[in-house]
Amino acid sequence: MTSVLPAADPWPALRVRDWPDTRETLHMWTQIVGKVRLALAPMVNHWWQVPFYVSARGLTTSAIPGRRTFDMEFDFVDHRLVLRTTAGAVETVALEAKPVADFYRETMAALRRAGIDVSILARPVEVEESIPFAEDRTHASYDPAQAHAFWGQLVQASRVLSEFRSHFIGKASPVHFFWGAMDLAVTRFSGRTAPTHSGGAPNCADWVMTEGYSHELSSAGFWPGGDGEGMFYAYAYPEPPGFRDHPVPVGGYSTEWSQFLLPYETVRTAADPDALLLDFLTSTYEAAAVHGDWDRAALEDDPARRAAPR
Repeated sequence: MTSVLPAADPWPALRVRDWPDTRETLHMWTQIVGKVRLALAPMVNHWWQVPFYVSARGLTTSAIPGRRTFDMEFDFVDHRLVLRTTAGAVETVALEAKPVADFYRETMAALRRAGIDVSILARPVEVEESIPFAEDRTHASYDPAQAHAFWGQLVQASRVLSEFRSHFIGKASPVHFFWGAMDLAVTRFSGRTAPTHSGGAPNCADWVMTEGYSHELSSAGFWPGGDGEGMFYAYAYPEPPGFRDHPVPVGGYSTEWSQFLLPYETVRTAADPDALLLDFLTSTYEAAAVHGDWDRAALEDDPARRAAPR
């Protein structure tokens, strides 16, 4: 049955401990589709050709160029994976409780029927246990209400992160969903190169992280893990001296995670969730820019001023 975000509850409540089975299965499914985009899309700096984007129905790859351009979308309203091509083909895979192995087989078959020839590295990355997709019958859960609520979290987070992004005129990433760690992120860059990153992500080559962190940055986003209902986070690479001690109005610095954290639940239950989250995003960026000596006059501007008639 079709469902939509309820107007009375625009910031959905979804406790991390209540949906681990669906979350872990969905994580593997997104990696399968993400690896299709990785295999076919032209390389972009920091791997920006591989993430998904929040859509009006779920998460989309956006158009993947090639001899036959196509897109793939996780539809969390009607609970199906939809594949569409410029040739008019439409294929679907049901989002329902099923093993990763079955989802992988059905998705690759849908691609073949649509005339898409693709070969992927068919195992997950950035996870401790990398079970080949074709053999994974461990992850087999899907609760439609939980997936829909997660999408609702992403909708709200993406909206505020997009507003935050609009105040920066230097190099900045889109607001995008990285399926490796299953987080939504936006990243600002100072314009300077960074020290070589040491890597260390599980089942992920170090050179992948080296490319991702090739330039000095300040990144923030939402991760559906940790405690409570998930976490908003912010970090700098490289972390400048004084960064972690910079005063922020909400949230705090975690020495365990080496980043600032703000519980999603704190934002959701605030009198003005947007304002609270923007305070967190702005102040943690300032921690990176101030202590990292960024050229703020050249990198920041008021979007309202830019939109006004000249």
